Amino acid sequence: MTAILEVNGLEKHFGGVIAAQNIGVTVAAGETIGIIGANGAGKTTFVNMVTGHLAPSAGTVKFLGANIVGLPPRRITELGLCRSFQVPQVFLSESVFDNVLMAYGLAEESGFSMLRSLRNKERDARVRKHLASYQIAEHEETAASALSQGIRKLLDIAMATVRKPQLLMLDEPTSGISVFSAMLLACSHFLRVKSFAMHRLRKPWSILKWSSLF
Repeated sequence: MTAILEVNGLEKHFGGVIAAQNIGVTVAAGETIGIIGANGAGKTTFVNMVTGHLAPSAGTVKFLGANIVGLPPRRITELGLCRSFQVPQVFLSESVFDNVLMAYGLAEESGFSMLRSLRNKERDARVRKHLASYQIAEHEETAASALSQGIRKLLDIAMATVRKPQLLMLDEPTSGISVFSAMLLACSHFLRVKSFAMHRLRKPWSILKWSSLF
């Protein structure tokens, strides 16, 4: 199978503290993996380095054959490597609909076109269809600040997938929530055709092809 992600010798040092050392991972198209380890083992550090949110001290990260070390997070996202966050990165004052609408706008517009209204009949319909696929359509008009932690995490994942990425990385998607089955249902279409990496699953054996132990 063709490798989507190739990580070799990845390390991160904070002064004399080694947060991650000599990480090597290869993810092929269509694979689902879990990143499992104790607190402080470097799992989130690994995700942050791969997605450009943290510069590695050593090592290489190749996505679709190209080295992406040093690229900013937005450029990596544009290439097709997207992520969710341990603490959902959503616009708390905005509705669920508007959060996903803005995600579509950032994915599809640029330059002066960003000055126009993001709303049109066709895009509104796609936003509602996307919300339905993540089982959060009933919260369309609810402000993100009023959502439960579980629904907010689903919203974060929904926003991460509007670009239809080649690789989706989820940072603690089930931590402290009870929507595990709904999350798997929402992402099931994704697992058939893309690669999917999940950090610290509560029930990893139910969906994973293999796990990377940190």
